[in-house]
Amino acid sequence: MSEKTSVNWAHLEAKPEFRALLARKKRFIVPSLFFFMIYYLALPILVGYCPELMKTKVWGEVNVAYVFALSQFIMAWVMAFLYVRVAAKWDKAAAAIIHGHG
Repeated sequence: MSEKTSVNWAHLEAKPEFRALLARKKRFIVPSLFFFMIYYLALPILVGYCPELMKTKVWGEVNVAYVFALSQFIMAWVMAFLYVRVAAKWDKAAAAIIHGHG
């Protein structure tokens, strides 16, 4: 989006539609952040406090710790995919608010 627009930010900030958009973004971003950080930090915490559980063999020499570590890559891609889908809706809503259609 390279078009240059002159936006009156003070006027835009006062719009209830803009505030509602910010609230929707916050309702997605804050819980997502907490979930992802807990998921990410769970691996080192579990390895430190539950080493026997994490050493449990799942398939051949692959143990729970390896599976959990690999699942973090999958989780990062899932979170990115969800964010891109939701952010596209936010972009459309923001454009509608800025251009006076929302």
